[in-house]
Amino acid sequence: MRERERERERERERDMAGNKQGASKGGARLLAIAVTTISIATLLCAFAAISFRLTSPFPSSLPIEPAPPDRSFVVSLKKFLASRNNAHPSPAHHLTANGAALEVGVAMAENNGLWLPGFPLKVYVYEMPSKFTYDLLQLFIDTYDQTANVTSNGSPVHRLIAQHSIDYWLFADLTAVESNRQIKTVKRVYNPTEADIFYIPFFTTISYFLLERQQCKQLYREALRWVTNQPTWQRSGGRDHVLPVHHPWSFKSVRRFMKNAIWLLPDLDSTGNWYKAGEVSLEKDVVLPYVPNVDTCDMKCLRETWPHRRILLFFRGRTKRNAGGKIRSRLVTLLQHEKDVIIDEGSIGEAGKIAAQVGMRSAIFCLSPAGDTPSSARLFDAIVSGCIPVVVSDELELPFEGFLDYRKVVLFVSSAQAVQRGWLLAYLRSIKSEKISELQREVAMVAKHFEYSSPAQPWGPEDLTWQMVAGKLVVIRLHIWRAQRMVEGGRNICSCDCRYGNSSRTQNILF
Repeated sequence: MRERERERERERERDMAGNKQGASKGGARLLAIAVTTISIATLLCAFAAISFRLTSPFPSSLPIEPAPPDRSFVVSLKKFLASRNNAHPSPAHHLTANGAALEVGVAMAENNGLWLPGFPLKVYVYEMPSKFTYDLLQLFIDTYDQTANVTSNGSPVHRLIAQHSIDYWLFADLTAVESNRQIKTVKRVYNPTEADIFYIPFFTTISYFLLERQQCKQLYREALRWVTNQPTWQRSGGRDHVLPVHHPWSFKSVRRFMKNAIWLLPDLDSTGNWYKAGEVSLEKDVVLPYVPNVDTCDMKCLRETWPHRRILLFFRGRTKRNAGGKIRSRLVTLLQHEKDVIIDEGSIGEAGKIAAQVGMRSAIFCLSPAGDTPSSARLFDAIVSGCIPVVVSDELELPFEGFLDYRKVVLFVSSAQAVQRGWLLAYLRSIKSEKISELQREVAMVAKHFEYSSPAQPWGPEDLTWQMVAGKLVVIRLHIWRAQRMVEGGRNICSCDCRYGNSSRTQNILF
């Protein structure tokens, strides 16, 4: 009995020992599982944290946004001249009077097969003496504070130069360091044999307004002689050269000798008051927008101002002009005392700019009649202000037409209709609110095409200028190669002049 009890006691002890060992092993297993789970969870959390930092719209440190481009001519020009002192000399090839070497270089550069135009457009910028370029830019800055300097009709000289400063904006972009440039449709080349186009960087408007008359004419003659002596000009007769003459008085005394070149113009003025027959055409030249006189109303500004625009029609500017601009005084007489209409005589200086800017941002429609020429800066001031332009200029040609369909943005009214008492305001008041909203959206979308800036922006006016020039390359080559293969006695004149002005109409045109 005792032996049996002792045996049972030993079995109970063995069972208890086994249970303790099993419990110990089970605990170890649970502990291992727990540790593994915690480790995996830690890794997942770490991965999630890294993933959040990579994809979260709210990063711990915001990236530095690029500085907005300069749109002020004066501000940009001062930076441009300051940076020139630190610039490295460009590796431009020096042209000689020997055209034979140029012919050999061009022949080597051209493909033996079919020549085709393409992008980027390759532009050679002439290295003209500084008296034609940098000295004139510096002269503008040095005399900028002389606000008493005005033209015969009372317009401030420096504001006029800024308004026509397309030559500066194109030059600043072409001469910028390539890595800093943002438009890729055009590229500066330093070997003339590689070029599609040759750019003449002569600041014709600054020289016209800021030099004495005889000094200006002398400089014009020297510039003409310098350019036309270049073998690249002589090879093509200037047909592949771009000449900025955006003010209608620019280079006027000698420009007839360069009429084969592509002129950059504010309009074509088919009335003949400014340009002679055969000098300008839509086929050869490019119409560029004026530089706006007012600041751009951006999307935030548009959202704030559109619901509160109570002025039906706004105009502020010179009310007496010559040629086609005589219609301004007739419109003033008809409109100046009408309800919801503001017609003001313009004034110079910052106060005048602010008054025009505030008025345009308070109006639904902005009147843009012809000036001394068919075009007016007011059209582009209206667009960048979010104001629907009402154009009264029967001979107007527009910039970048072909890229832009202005029927979606501008209301075109003939002069004959505009001067009928009551007609214009009745027409504007008949436009439904849905159509007004549609026009306003279109105006907001195209504003970027008229904002000159440094650095130049894709689809800005600098970019579209070169795209328009590129579209002329095939015809340019046609005339160059045709002239070079003509034999003695052949018909050496081939022209297609557009003689009909742009008749503005409000009714539909049947084709």
